[in-house]
Amino acid sequence: MEPLKDFMNQNSNTQVGFDAGLRGFMLKVYNYMALALGLSGAVAYFASTSEELMTTIFTNPLLMWTIMLAPLGFVLFLSFRIHKMSLQNAQLAFWAYAAIMGLSMASIFLIYTSASIVSTFAVTAATFGAMSLYGYTTKRDLTGMGNFLFMGLIGIIIASVVNIFVGSGTMELVISVLGVLIFVGLTAYDTQKLKSIYYSVAGNAEAAGKASIMGALSLYLDFINLFMFMLRFMGDRR
Repeated sequence: MEPLKDFMNQNSNTQVGFDAGLRGFMLKVYNYMALALGLSGAVAYFASTSEELMTTIFTNPLLMWTIMLAPLGFVLFLSFRIHKMSLQNAQLAFWAYAAIMGLSMASIFLIYTSASIVSTFAVTAATFGAMSLYGYTTKRDLTGMGNFLFMGLIGIIIASVVNIFVGSGTMELVISVLGVLIFVGLTAYDTQKLKSIYYSVAGNAEAAGKASIMGALSLYLDFINLFMFMLRFMGDRR
């Protein structure tokens, strides 16, 4: 009986340590994400207060599209190159991405009132927090839902491109509602996926550090897109 008891105690201690490691990993992910959101918000706000900067950006089509598309470039760069980068360079690229994302979002302060931006951000944070908690705690496998939501995401991207030429207010509202639903689901799915990612890199500090950056990037994108879709029908235009 004693050997069995010792084995059970050792296994229990290992599980506690593993869970503590998972909590530490998730905390690092959330810290990265929160700091990136803060950086983006600060850059967006202060850029919007510079009339000269806003005029320079929006009167120069090349510069405007460069700033608008640069965040996508950073996402692709990090996704394909992070495994070959040092942890420090990956962190620098992540912060640079958050800053340029903030610059690309500066126009929302010119389109919507500050009060509606703050209230929408608060609703987004509450919704994101609830769904991320669900994704972390649920025992249900969300893989199937994730695949379905990804197909829905492709659908609303195509619909958004079409609506640029159609200019339908009704279609824009439908796209916004569907976008909110899709990113609410993706928040839960991506959170659960991070647990699986942690299990695959546990014990490797370098790999875990890079995984936490990519996890923060994934949740950051969920949050930003959820916020932007909510802002479309909750925000008060100036």
